[in-house]
Amino acid sequence: MLDRKFIIDNVELVKTNCKNRNVTADVERLVELELSRRTAQSEIERLNAEANNVAKSIAAVKTTEEKEAKKELGRTLREQVTAAKADVERCESEIDSIQRIIPNMSHPDCPIGETDAENLELSRGKTPIPKFDFKPLDHLTLGESLDIIDFESGANVTGAGFYFLKNDAVLLDLALQQFAIRTLINAGFTPTVTPDLARNEILQGTGFIPRGPETQIYSIDGTDLSLVATAEITLGGMLAGKTVDADSLPLKLCGLSHCFRTEAGAAGKASRGLYRVHQFTKVEMFAFTLPEQSDAVHKEMLAIECKIFDELGIAYRIVDTATGDLGGPAYRKFDIEAWMPGRGDGGEFGEVTSTSNCTDYQARRLNARYRNKGEKGTKFVHTLNGTAVAISRALVALIENYQQEDGSIIVPEVLRAVVGKDVIESKRAEK
Repeated sequence: MLDRKFIIDNVELVKTNCKNRNVTADVERLVELELSRRTAQSEIERLNAEANNVAKSIAAVKTTEEKEAKKELGRTLREQVTAAKADVERCESEIDSIQRIIPNMSHPDCPIGETDAENLELSRGKTPIPKFDFKPLDHLTLGESLDIIDFESGANVTGAGFYFLKNDAVLLDLALQQFAIRTLINAGFTPTVTPDLARNEILQGTGFIPRGPETQIYSIDGTDLSLVATAEITLGGMLAGKTVDADSLPLKLCGLSHCFRTEAGAAGKASRGLYRVHQFTKVEMFAFTLPEQSDAVHKEMLAIECKIFDELGIAYRIVDTATGDLGGPAYRKFDIEAWMPGRGDGGEFGEVTSTSNCTDYQARRLNARYRNKGEKGTKFVHTLNGTAVAISRALVALIENYQQEDGSIIVPEVLRAVVGKDVIESKRAEK
């Protein structure tokens, strides 16, 4: 969350930022409450000082009547202190609830707009958009014909939006995971396999809403645990409540996890098949940095995402995300949108990765800090996250871009060692 003093000192700037990001937050009310809190806190200090003076003066009182009067005054002062403390706690609670709604500030270069329609295209990848001399099919049609994706069984076993990967799609899944993880290890990221569950306080710390009408999270009834929507949650939680030495930063992590999302209200033609599902596997990048390091690490994460899709040979574009589509924690976010020939009427770009610089917004909520040697006190780290590969959407792009007229799929060269073949054909064709 934003620093409270920053909010108080920059009310109009914060209000404008909330408007640009489509967030309704009562900033004026927060300021009013903070003034009330300060008044109540000053009153507590005054009353405590007066109560101490009364307590010290009792010993010098000679008559019983005066002594009892002093004691009664002391009791009255203590009751007033209790009431003032209750006012402070009430103000703190309401301030905190408003403060948590207020989004991070936005980078000055972020395009201002309400939705992803206002995202700004910055550049395109090395691979050109493919041209087919036949009408390309979507990944769902291809996957079913090749017997590598089974949504019917997924719906029977679990429900709509769940699926089985079968046969060569399993090998593609594993190959994508290994390719992404190896790329990140070579870039200095520490590989981890993270839990698929996290405490709700960790979800809230990273900016996710575990419960309520707007949640996209599956919560475990009767516990304080929820299924994670991304390894960003678990990796961010690794430094929750901790302080590290500045010399140990940046700390760059690679997390492999399942991701679970309710995707409420996300139905539509563009979301069919694997593009928007309730469970998928993802390789995530996460970094804790010094404030002066975060911009460079953000650019590094974007470059890694580009490298992965360039080596996969998939056409894509990079977009600078508009303010209304940033999400609460992000200061700036870049998306990679891959070309998907089966999407829409003649092919469309669809988001496959994003990378965000969250500055100290998550760190304040998680209380993740660093200390400089020889200096007193601690400061908040900066946090960054980025998708190396979300398997489901990468499969959409891969299957649709590498399809052949006979319905087979060419396997990208960088994945062939794990998949064990150059082309995925139907079982009938293989026989």
